[in-house]
Amino acid sequence: MKQKIVLATGNLGKVKEMSDVLADFGFEVIAQTELNIESPEETGLTFVENALLKARYASKLSGLPAIADDSGLVVKALGGAPGLYSARYAGVEGTEADAKNREKLLSELHNVAQAERQAKFVSCIVMLQHEHDPSPIIAEGECYGEISFTEKGENGFGYDSLFFSPEVNCTFAELETSEKKKISHRARALSVLKTKLATKGAS
Repeated sequence: MKQKIVLATGNLGKVKEMSDVLADFGFEVIAQTELNIESPEETGLTFVENALLKARYASKLSGLPAIADDSGLVVKALGGAPGLYSARYAGVEGTEADAKNREKLLSELHNVAQAERQAKFVSCIVMLQHEHDPSPIIAEGECYGEISFTEKGENGFGYDSLFFSPEVNCTFAELETSEKKKISHRARALSVLKTKLATKGAS
């Protein structure tokens, strides 16, 4: 029988991604929304702190091991913004948030030359055995690119249509989902998590 683990999100895409990796290690992933658990306020000052905060909260309320990820876009010319506030950069939530966030990002960068538009996507995944686990597994992934001047592509979400990746010579929104999953920041963090779980299981 597989060990249940709660994922501190209601995002079904994340549930699917995590499930694919964790199934190999005997885990059955359950979204926190299935247990009527809401997300806590993200008061951390780093991606790691926010991921830990979300995982500990989900573990506390569910009594299960928990996993959480915190991710965002870091733009060098903006001093690291939107960073921790990527999902609410424009100050709105819900269905309009993504478009408003992209609109604000383009506005903030309107006078910034192409050579200065470097950016990276960051993902931090944290896994806890229980609420008070003193040695959580922490896996981080990054992918580098630049912010384009206009939106391109219909796939993806968030800032994908503005994030140009030299590795694939297009924006993330121009990639098929299956291709994005191979090179994205979350894919890289999941790869690190998989290696750490395999190492832990062998020790």
